[in-house]
Amino acid sequence: MDIRTLKEFLDEKVIQYNTPDFIELDPIQIPHMYSVKEDIEISGFLAATISWGNRKSILKSAKGMMVLMGNSPYDFIINHKDHHLDKFNGFVHRTFNTDDFKVFVRVLKHLYLNMNGLEGLFVENQTPESLQPAIHKLKQKFISIPYSTRTLKHIADPLAGSAAKRINMYLRWLIRKDNAGVDFGIWKNIPPSILSCPLDVHSGKVARDLGLLKRKQNDAKAVTELDAALRLLDPEDPVKYDFALFGLGIYENFSNFNILK
Repeated sequence: MDIRTLKEFLDEKVIQYNTPDFIELDPIQIPHMYSVKEDIEISGFLAATISWGNRKSILKSAKGMMVLMGNSPYDFIINHKDHHLDKFNGFVHRTFNTDDFKVFVRVLKHLYLNMNGLEGLFVENQTPESLQPAIHKLKQKFISIPYSTRTLKHIADPLAGSAAKRINMYLRWLIRKDNAGVDFGIWKNIPPSILSCPLDVHSGKVARDLGLLKRKQNDAKAVTELDAALRLLDPEDPVKYDFALFGLGIYENFSNFNILK
């Protein structure tokens, strides 16, 4: 396909999949439970962090995290004392366990008391072209306070080569201006144009089949390559194509042969 045909094809898929129906089985369902900005930010961050594996299991675990915080994540984060974290004992989602959950809560408290929260960290550390250095900075915050070494594996670092799929997905939720009612667009001081596409096995396969990505590994270099291709299609809102790539991969089992039919 030439670039115009490819854009038309993917734009149609965005319209097809970027709808409220998308929310029903996606982790973005968790922040949609809330209306207060900080609750949306925190619940979304925690839900995105554990977003690997079976989606029903992800939703069950994320809802369980919210219950443990009294379904008021911001109030809990700001006002909790260490003994309040005892109620987390026994929580586990795959390799994310009780100790990890406690570390995340402590780091979030530090961010909201000292750095204007998650938004403040990303606003301060964005560059004109990218949020990947800001993701690196977030990991540094986990290193800067007492932590369990094992918890660091749950925070991706694109500067160390990671595709940082889950945190890029989270940033799409908070930053992208979405008229369809899926993404929130509540962080107004970061342009959607510098977002990176959440890259996983499904979106990567479709991107390669469409000629948007040549690199074989799903890593930070592949994210940069895919970003460049998607920004040619829509410089202002490139990660809207995440809906198209995800939908084609998950629901349509797309391959480069299908479009020729």
